[in-house]
Amino acid sequence: MADRKPFLLRIDRETLDAVQRWADDDLRSLNGQIEFLLRRVLKEVGREIKQNSANDEKPR
Repeated sequence: MADRKPFLLRIDRETLDAVQRWADDDLRSLNGQIEFLLRRVLKEVGREIKQNSANDEKPR
C-alpha cells in the first residue's frame, strides 16, 4: 500500500456532513470516502495516479 501523509482539511460543516452521510451509506469511513472521491475525480479528468515501477522514484 502507498505511504500515507496526514494533512489538515478545512471544510464547511454542511459539506462535511453530506460527505459523512454518503460515507455511511457506502459503508466507508469519512477519510476513505474523501480518498475515493478524489481518486474518482482524478480519473475522470485524466489525472489518474500512475503506479510506480520498481525503478521509478517515489513521488514527493
